[in-house]
Amino acid sequence: MEISKDNNHSLIHEFVLMGFSGRRYQNICLFFMFLIIYIISILGNIGIIYLVYTNIKFHTPMYFFLSNLSVIDIVYASDIAPKMLMGLYFSKTSISYFGCAIQLFIFCALGSTECILFAVMAYDRYVAICSPLNYSIIMQEKTCLGLMLGAYSTGILHSLIETCCTFHLSFCSSNILQHFVCDFPPLLSISCTDTTINEIVLFFFSSLVTAPSVALILGSYASIFVTILKITTPEGRQKAYSTCASHIIAVTLLYSTVLYVYLSPKSPSSRNNINIATVFYTVVLPMLNPVIYSLRNKDIKLAIILSFQRII
Repeated sequence: MEISKDNNHSLIHEFVLMGFSGRRYQNICLFFMFLIIYIISILGNIGIIYLVYTNIKFHTPMYFFLSNLSVIDIVYASDIAPKMLMGLYFSKTSISYFGCAIQLFIFCALGSTECILFAVMAYDRYVAICSPLNYSIIMQEKTCLGLMLGAYSTGILHSLIETCCTFHLSFCSSNILQHFVCDFPPLLSISCTDTTINEIVLFFFSSLVTAPSVALILGSYASIFVTILKITTPEGRQKAYSTCASHIIAVTLLYSTVLYVYLSPKSPSSRNNINIATVFYTVVLPMLNPVIYSLRNKDIKLAIILSFQRII
């Protein structure tokens, strides 16, 4: 436990990530399972980016946003998975004070950006289905770039505020985090400073990011479903449903696990469940996103088949 004394106060230079509390053989099994998931996640998202940028028919707003989601998922998973895998293999691992701050910053920035991006993608589907004649006018290239720049800027600013507030605290009693990642709840739990203000700030700024995103998603899909009900042909309804289904599945998986992690009671008995849920939306979901969007999209499936045929 690397803690030094300075003016009768203990200063922490590194944190110990305890990871999962399972038995050795269980952790080894999880190690290999999540290693495979991480590799598939990286390859799958790289594949989506490759298909989008090498096929001119995918040079549309919907696929532009999808490729950005893949970029976020690659960096997001890579920020978490390596340390998590080390923690599973060695039962615990250490991370430097500044390394923890960087990991938390990237974790929060990309998580916030992904939440906003899902809202942008919902708006894109809303315009495509509810105002198809005006779609090319509304979703111009400069508009799409502006929306993505806004998503990244908001995510980075939000993370900067949250991370600075968290690491402004003093950590002097312990450097052991009962988690596999540097996250806000475990860091606040070991601080020897009053964290009331921090918790209020975290809740306030997190709500500023998530509440408008959720509202835009719900509003967009409410309008979409009303429009779909007005479509008279079964083929038209099916096409509209299939266009939105992948996004709805991805959004549901993300928000259900995030809400479980941050709203469930924090107790020793639930810690492993919370850790597993965190793994799901930081490592497993980045793998599922390209699968979800590929399996429900005929154009992407056809492009994948043609790409494999060219390779063979």
